[in-house]
Amino acid sequence: MNSISPSAAQYIGGVMQDELVESRRQQPMERQSSFGLRLPQVPDSSREAPGEPDEMDKLKAKLMSAWNNVKYGWTVKSKTSFNKISPVTVMGHSFLLNSEDEVERFRLAFVSRIWLTYRREFPQLEGSTWTTDCGWGCMLRSGQMLLAQGLLVHLLPKDWVWPDAQQLTDVDFELFRPRSPVRAGGVPIPSFGSPRGSNTPEKSLPSDQVPKSSPRKRPECVRDRQAEPIHCKLLTWFGDHPLAPFGVHQLVEIGKSSGKKAGDWYGPSIVAHILRKAVAKSSVIQNLAVYVAQDCTVYKKDVVRLCDESLSNASSDLSSQIWKSVIILVPVRLGGEALNPSYIECVKNILKLECCIGIIGGKPKHSLFFIGFQDEQLLYLDPHYCQPVVDVTQVNFSLESFHCSSPKKMPFSRMDPSCTIGFYAKNKKDFESLCSAVSVALSSSKEKYPIFTFVEGQGQDYRLEGHGSNHSGSAAHILPPGKLGKSNDRRNSDEFVFL
Repeated sequence: MNSISPSAAQYIGGVMQDELVESRRQQPMERQSSFGLRLPQVPDSSREAPGEPDEMDKLKAKLMSAWNNVKYGWTVKSKTSFNKISPVTVMGHSFLLNSEDEVERFRLAFVSRIWLTYRREFPQLEGSTWTTDCGWGCMLRSGQMLLAQGLLVHLLPKDWVWPDAQQLTDVDFELFRPRSPVRAGGVPIPSFGSPRGSNTPEKSLPSDQVPKSSPRKRPECVRDRQAEPIHCKLLTWFGDHPLAPFGVHQLVEIGKSSGKKAGDWYGPSIVAHILRKAVAKSSVIQNLAVYVAQDCTVYKKDVVRLCDESLSNASSDLSSQIWKSVIILVPVRLGGEALNPSYIECVKNILKLECCIGIIGGKPKHSLFFIGFQDEQLLYLDPHYCQPVVDVTQVNFSLESFHCSSPKKMPFSRMDPSCTIGFYAKNKKDFESLCSAVSVALSSSKEKYPIFTFVEGQGQDYRLEGHGSNHSGSAAHILPPGKLGKSNDRRNSDEFVFL
């Protein structure tokens, strides 16, 4: 059932009509194309490249933004249906949507995820005329969301929720019971968008559908409010300006060392390495490291060497060892041209783990950030909505565009087999628990070979060209014993070893 939400006009008016009207006003009137759009005069070919974006570049960016939001369904939003009798998993937490309290918990858990999307009209990317990442930066945005989730659990209290989530409007979905004669016959819940404490009248429900109790305050709300400055600070690190440590400008600059540039397609494997370099380069996070697995293998000793700072400082006091928290990123391939169905149960079990911080992948040339699932469908955050840039350097900048109000799902069968799975461990004990729990989840695969493995040693013991803690080039390859480490230089960062 596709129901247009009350705010559909927001996207049509705010993105399509306003942008087209504004762009037309800015263009000279001398000539008009056969398609009815007034075009600017051809810029002087002597103009330095890549100089400042000209009016044609700006018009293209606006039209691309408008068309993108139509193409990916953001101009007419449809409701996503959820099964009332099957649990929904979000970031390791399970919700059974058969009561108002559970719906509220799910609502807060979903809306509290950080949502990073295409932006337009940001400062020009160095070496190009790009002022938007619309149409090419979706994998970078998905990678940002993965890193942001890791930073949320690293810096904020356990099970933190955004205290202003209740003020969001237009969060639409519906509930239904399987095999009901009419799909909408299940008891619908009030829209997420019902403003709490608002004076605006709400549509009344039948008496048998009025919830008996609806939580207005959570016990943790005071704690969550106290953590709000950290939440705001975290968002500034992903701002769309050159100085933001994890912003698009920095990620594109880091990607140049791997042969990528603004406007290129980035795969999930190379984005994992870009994120690792960005965290290592940044000074805003001192006690966090990022490890990228190689050849679908996590080498435990390499992780220990990366996190245990006493090993890199011979004069350190062993009685006061400092263990860095770690984000582990594992690029994998879940099949050949399409997802191998044998891996679906394994992916579900991984998403059920609290140590899992999500999966970046999606569909071919269409990146998504997977945060959970229900039945045979993945729950995801979509970076393809193009929004105006937000100046995060301003005091009290708006946070609403960094949190999504539209849950979306897609079948597992449509998932691209190329993806990167993220995990987080706060300390050494958590890392050991992570290895144990993930190994159990991996064993649920029906395939002879697991998605990836944990190995006690270090990468160089297996004669790898490099390992995830400090290697930044192409994916390394396990070489058979007794053979020299000769291999071709691979430019494609998303090539994997097939077992």
